[in-house]
Amino acid sequence: MNLYQNEDTAIKTDALNMLKLNKNILLKGPTGSGKTKLAETLRHELNRPMHSINCSVDLDAESLLGFKTIEIVDGESVITFVEGPVIQAMKEGHLLYIDEINMAKPETLPILNGVLDFRRTITNPFTGEVITAAEDFAVIAAINVGYVGTLPMNEALKNRFVVIDMDYISGDTLKEVIKTQTLLQDSALIEQLVKFNHDLVTMAEQGQISEEASSIRALLDLSDLTTIMPIERAVKRAIVDKLEDEREQQAIINAMELTF
Repeated sequence: MNLYQNEDTAIKTDALNMLKLNKNILLKGPTGSGKTKLAETLRHELNRPMHSINCSVDLDAESLLGFKTIEIVDGESVITFVEGPVIQAMKEGHLLYIDEINMAKPETLPILNGVLDFRRTITNPFTGEVITAAEDFAVIAAINVGYVGTLPMNEALKNRFVVIDMDYISGDTLKEVIKTQTLLQDSALIEQLVKFNHDLVTMAEQGQISEEASSIRALLDLSDLTTIMPIERAVKRAIVDKLEDEREQQAIINAMELTF
């Protein structure tokens, strides 16, 4: 087991223990470092449902907490409230996953301050109901540092989290992910794909290509495609054709030719 695997195991163990202490976890790392995958793994380990929020500049209180609607009950129009992911997770003691939390407008998220600190409560502005989180409620958030469209995270919000800094998955850990999550089982080809991914990660860190091209999602797609088509075409379909910049496309093609 290499050093990264030890670190990878420590990340999972620490995250599980933090959640058991009802700590809010902030996963920080580049696109493709496995933040969402770790959240899913934690959900399975804890055997607990998870509600998700995908942040954007359009995120508002209704997206978080829910909204009022009109229903017909016994022939009468009745105003009812449809609970959003935050309230559902709080009431049921489920996990709440907030993806790309620094994509949201800074004025939107302070509504969650009471949810994320020792009070673990919120007053629903749409109904006036005061909700206190059930015992097993916990929050996992993910952040892409320096990504296009992101904003600096409010310090008051950040202080309500403990942080796990994640890097790209690599080495034997990455080989195991490919074997367990794709159709590809050819060990020799998996070895080549891991080396190819390492080259792409290096290129992304140097600014030669975008991070999306070196993401784990792209690599898993590529691995599946290699089982039904030649590697050159698989790389084109899974990675190259997603990019607009011709220089990035050519850089990836060059890396592919060197590896395969």
